[in-house]
Amino acid sequence: MKDTIYTIPLTEAFQEKGECPFCFIYRKLEQDAISFTLGCSYMEMDFREQTDKAGFCTLHYQKLYDYGNRLGLCLILNTHYKVLYETINNILSENTLPTYSFFARLKKTSTESNSISTQIDNQLNSCFLCDRIEKDLSRYVSTFFYLWNKQSEFKNLYENSKGLCITHFSRLIKDAPLYLNEEQTKEFFELSKRLLMDSLKRIEQDLDWFIVKHDHNNKDKPWNNAQDAIPRAIQKLAGIYPQDPIFKEDL
Repeated sequence: MKDTIYTIPLTEAFQEKGECPFCFIYRKLEQDAISFTLGCSYMEMDFREQTDKAGFCTLHYQKLYDYGNRLGLCLILNTHYKVLYETINNILSENTLPTYSFFARLKKTSTESNSISTQIDNQLNSCFLCDRIEKDLSRYVSTFFYLWNKQSEFKNLYENSKGLCITHFSRLIKDAPLYLNEEQTKEFFELSKRLLMDSLKRIEQDLDWFIVKHDHNNKDKPWNNAQDAIPRAIQKLAGIYPQDPIFKEDL
């Protein structure tokens, strides 16, 4: 299969032979986005306007802090706080506290859809990094289905892989009908389902053997590829690499 600048990351992701090629791509996109954010970009006005408005989610605040560029992060937070102050002030000034009926209080159920807390939650759940990563990831999803549709070699590459993690399996079967016809979508679903269920059973057996190996009577038995069963099991469930070291800037 002839690679282009658009297909190389996908090919590399499959060559890694991990539990999910899109986990591999997401990790690379996330690390690139963190490096971009705390590289020279934070000095650019148009970039800071975006981060001032959006802020970051809980996970990415932690990863930005872990990256190590304290001054860069402080500059980003400083101007974000100025914008956030005005935003929160407007929310608190233009809205009143919600009132609930007797039955709502009895059921302890909020029916207020545009309350102060809802607007604050929307602000806090906004994330510049999530938006940037999602935009790039969508392009790779589109490229994936283009290759699936046009190149039999790529389809074979996928068929001989370990499939997808549950998170990216859900994402791709949702998006498949946007790029494939009904017959192709069904074919993709059936293959992806088989790969997923085979992987779940394989990892379950690896977890079983990991437990068996921790019986002192079995210490001399082979690991049978179960040494890393725990991080692979977590990745298959959650789409993350729990064994990865903290991502830090190169000094």
